[in-house]
Amino acid sequence: MKLKSLLFIAVALLLSAGTNAKKAKPVTSGNPILPEFHADPEVLFSHQTGKFYIYSTTDGVRGWGGYYFTVFSSDDLTNWKHEGIMLDLGTSQVAWANGNAWAPCIEEKRQADGSYKYYFYYSGHDIAKDRKSIGVAVANSPTGPFVDLGRPLVDERPEGAHGGQQIDVDVFTDPVSGKSYLYWGNGYMAGAELNDDMVSLKPGTTTVMTPRGGSLRDYQFREGPYVFYRGGKYYFLWSVDDTGSPNYHVAYGTSTSPLGPIEVARDPIVLIQDPKQEIYGPAHNSVLKIPGRDEWYIVYHRINKDYLYPTPNGPGFHRQVCIDRMEFNADGTIRRVQPTHKGVAPVKKINRKKY
Repeated sequence: MKLKSLLFIAVALLLSAGTNAKKAKPVTSGNPILPEFHADPEVLFSHQTGKFYIYSTTDGVRGWGGYYFTVFSSDDLTNWKHEGIMLDLGTSQVAWANGNAWAPCIEEKRQADGSYKYYFYYSGHDIAKDRKSIGVAVANSPTGPFVDLGRPLVDERPEGAHGGQQIDVDVFTDPVSGKSYLYWGNGYMAGAELNDDMVSLKPGTTTVMTPRGGSLRDYQFREGPYVFYRGGKYYFLWSVDDTGSPNYHVAYGTSTSPLGPIEVARDPIVLIQDPKQEIYGPAHNSVLKIPGRDEWYIVYHRINKDYLYPTPNGPGFHRQVCIDRMEFNADGTIRRVQPTHKGVAPVKKINRKKY
């Protein structure tokens, strides 16, 4: 009798364990995904290494005064490793700028011999002109070492643009033509084709393409352009309102050309605050497509809830990097993203040899 009882208890425990295992919640990244304060994140999948990388503004410094860029890597979008400082505007590594290391982007380019080069674009405080300009540094690895061009790539406001700074740069390679483009702007949006060297602009291609109209409630352009291609359309995302505002959010439009004109979406808001969850100012984003799959993610920053206006202890420069899924409707429009504290589940392994 005792033996039967023991067997019954053992079977019951095994069944219970199996039931609990089925109910176990999947591991997710959690938001924010990076430690401390970072902003303006750029996400990259490297075909050379098979890893994901995030580059960002180093935040938490009064007056947005960070002077170096770091890089984090991940195998699955949930666990991130700090790879160190990859470009330092406070040293001789960058001769023309001395601070305000803001809003970077990066492009991986496969060379004719099968190797890879990485072109890292960023804005910094131009010493000679005492204002913001855009530079570029190049490396053979996504973590560096990076060698700066030694001078700004963009240091003048384009003709037709009024006000704003030369900041918030984005780079995009058109899968249709193979051409690469640079976008930037604060107060205006500009775009230009890059030459094959990726460190100079093709003369005569610079275009002011600021989306017209809108308000702070919906799509009025402020800064942070980001471009990607899907289903025959070029998608343009940008940030609305001030970076320190809880209302800072992402809007979008589309075009049939990498240099516009942009048609603002009928429902233009992609991502916006959720006060019930204490999520504020989610914007200045980049977008990630998983190679070989129609699987998309949006990487963005939000304001730490303890540093909202009108607090005097650092509103606007205590931001944190987050990630959430981004999905599309059948007609190609972007579904509004629900910002979460949960983040995303680990991404399935990518066979990079196929791409």
